[in-house]
Amino acid sequence: MPTQPHIYRLEGLSCTNCAAKFEKNIKEIETVKDLQLNFGASKLTITGDVTIEQLEKAGAFDGIRVYEDSKRPVQREKRSFWASSENRATVFSLFFLLAALFVDYGTPAPDWTAIGLYITAIVVGGLSLFRIGFSNLVRFEFDMKTLMTIAIIGAALIGEWQEGAVVVLLFAFSEALEGYSMDRARQSIRSLMDIAPSEAIIRRKDQLLTLDVNDIQIGDTLLVKPGQKIAMDGIVASGESAINEAAITGESMPKFKQVGDEVFAGSLNEEGFLEVTVTKRVEDTTIAKIIHLVEEAQAAKAPSQQFVDRFAAYYTPAIVLIALFVAVLPPLAFSGDWSEWIYRGLTVLVVGCPCALVVSTPVAIVTAIGNAAKNGVLIKGGVYLEELGRIRAIAFDKTGTLSEGRPAVTDIIPFHSYTSEQVIALAAGIEQFSQHPLASAIVRYGESQGIPAVQVSEFRSLTGKGAQGMIEGQLVQIGSPELFIDHKEFTPELEWTIGNLQQNGKTVMVLGDDSQLLGLVAVADPLRSVSPSVIERLKEIGIEKLVMLTGDNAITANAINQKLGLDAVEASLLPEQKLEKIRELQAKHGSVAMVGDGVNDAPALASATVGIAMGGAGTDTALETADIALLADDLTKLPYTMGLSRKTLAVIKQNIGFALAIKVLALLLIIPGWLTLWMAVLADVGSTVLVVLNSMRLLRVKE
Repeated sequence: MPTQPHIYRLEGLSCTNCAAKFEKNIKEIETVKDLQLNFGASKLTITGDVTIEQLEKAGAFDGIRVYEDSKRPVQREKRSFWASSENRATVFSLFFLLAALFVDYGTPAPDWTAIGLYITAIVVGGLSLFRIGFSNLVRFEFDMKTLMTIAIIGAALIGEWQEGAVVVLLFAFSEALEGYSMDRARQSIRSLMDIAPSEAIIRRKDQLLTLDVNDIQIGDTLLVKPGQKIAMDGIVASGESAINEAAITGESMPKFKQVGDEVFAGSLNEEGFLEVTVTKRVEDTTIAKIIHLVEEAQAAKAPSQQFVDRFAAYYTPAIVLIALFVAVLPPLAFSGDWSEWIYRGLTVLVVGCPCALVVSTPVAIVTAIGNAAKNGVLIKGGVYLEELGRIRAIAFDKTGTLSEGRPAVTDIIPFHSYTSEQVIALAAGIEQFSQHPLASAIVRYGESQGIPAVQVSEFRSLTGKGAQGMIEGQLVQIGSPELFIDHKEFTPELEWTIGNLQQNGKTVMVLGDDSQLLGLVAVADPLRSVSPSVIERLKEIGIEKLVMLTGDNAITANAINQKLGLDAVEASLLPEQKLEKIRELQAKHGSVAMVGDGVNDAPALASATVGIAMGGAGTDTALETADIALLADDLTKLPYTMGLSRKTLAVIKQNIGFALAIKVLALLLIIPGWLTLWMAVLADVGSTVLVVLNSMRLLRVKE
């Protein structure tokens, strides 16, 4: 029987190189059969028997701490600055460096007291660096710490004690900054983890129990007082209240919930007392799924990050070779001064460290995906974040996307001796088996009017056209006018009546059997109030083509588009025809996004460059299948997400370009000997600082 994977949370995982080394060390543990290390989420999944002590030993080189994730993640107590041995070492190193500079100031000849203080500063501040650097050097693993170790040792050998001490101090600062930036980027996930409470009051067999959420079972009754957060997903069994779901969906306006309505773990009960029947275990709640999907998204490398990783794999060894040639070739070939050229070679090593380049993409991607999650937008990976920034055309489904998605019956026109009630009873009898929003409108109308649906057998859906069923031995159909176009009672007068209703933005369904038509039912799906402004905003940000793809007839679709101002309307489309239209748009415009409800139009959503689902919260299909899900069913999140993706693309390009430009400029300054060792470190640290700060700007992107 295969061993179940164990999940652990990590603290102190500061850089991608450290993550790779940590992963390699774990693989050397014989009992480990498989592992996945998620750097962005600071999460480790292991298959095999292993202890926390073994894992922490594997990460001891970077002070990595490991925690079990079998219980709900809780906010770790913040450690003080002095709790970190690295921080203490850096401060003491700074003290010894300042003391050395004070002693050395104004002394023309070497002062052995100053040199001793410089050496102390190097040893105290660089002990952990040297431990890893020497270990890597023995195995010919050239990462940033290896390069820095060589540079510092080289500086000491040629008597550049002061510069060696400054290099140690600046590198320690750079490491601390990188760790801080990743912590800030991961904070969005930690805040999601802390949304839902870890305990709740449960009623079981007339007993009130306070239980950990891991011990709550499906079917338990959850008691939620006013002002409390809901601990589990469930259905309201008793009471009514306004529920604030902002933490889950990003929607700031509370929603009124009553008996039979769904509620999510992490949402806030604002007013009334509720009894909620638990429908999902803690690991299956909507917030748990969102956290899992966001973590997986942060683990998946975006195309730009894959490029940087491939580039860095060749870049670092190349820098080592260049530094070696700079140090050795001029003295051997041109009788250059050994001390001077070794110094320049060491400067090449330091300035060539790919710190800023390595951190340029992951910090931006993790920050952007986390920001989106906090605003109710689930982006399933860096690849979709980047692709969305390149979108030039967007196709919209109509029902539930541009419209409210809850159509209502507006007109009933019975024929022959039938009454309106009879038409609805027959129509509802068939449509009660359908999942289409228009069918739901008829069923809801019948229920609200107290009209019982007739008994129907042998129900069958007619894809893109309607539905049918047997009623008292007679085959009855309901669907679009095209379904009855060849019927003997489909007269020009009837066609005119239908057209008149459609021109007013209503969808008309015809009810009939083989011998006669029984009536018309007109349904209108109100346009979302925000749809026109969203379309206008998308045009402003440069989307070239905005298209509606709908199964509705052209007259109704065009009537709605008069209020929207889309570039094109494609109507009366079957699902496979929507797929063809997406491919046509891709052939003409390249990258195309499809916005739908995540359930219908699955082929079109899957075929689009980026599939965007509306209303993902609580909808498993949308959460699992969409590339991007707008959790609050809020169309205004679309321009925000487009803006975030474009901003992220711009930030990544700026980061990579700036990191490489600084390296090239610094390398050019080495040729005339203008760049000192400490200036090289300062350039490296400075570029890392600017790249991180530039990425952190993505935290401020708002709607």
